[in-house]
Amino acid sequence: MPNTEMKTPDTLRPGERLFALLLVLFAGYAFWESYRISGLDGLTTGGVLPMLASAVMLVTGLVILSETLRKPRADDSGISGLVAYLLPLRVVLFTALVAVYVAVIPVLGFLPASGGLLFIAIWALWRKGPLRSMAISLLSVGVIYLLFRVVFQVVLPMGSLWQ
Repeated sequence: MPNTEMKTPDTLRPGERLFALLLVLFAGYAFWESYRISGLDGLTTGGVLPMLASAVMLVTGLVILSETLRKPRADDSGISGLVAYLLPLRVVLFTALVAVYVAVIPVLGFLPASGGLLFIAIWALWRKGPLRSMAISLLSVGVIYLLFRVVFQVVLPMGSLWQ
């Protein structure tokens, strides 16, 4: 029977210590705010459950921080390694694609802009060729049109180019 237990890396991932520290700080702030609700006046006051939850967060955050402090640093643990880890090129490109999509909806309209976004995304991620990507995109936009425009009678933005 294969071992399905996840193994943790022996070295830190970029930004792991910073994240653990921010987690502890957030949990400490949440504990302080929950304490301010009613203090330690009794077990039936309004702040007991938030204090209990934030105390669990704080303790687990401290455990996580202590574990990350014991791990050796990775070679790419600087700012550039953190940026490369958090923002791989694919994520940056798709974020830019979504920004372009949002910008062209008022001009092209919802359906053509959504079709273009779907085509580019499917073609780039699935890599089965432009004809399959176009077919799936057109089918998806057709289903969206039937479902929202015909069945639910939602008015979809037409775009200034077609008016």
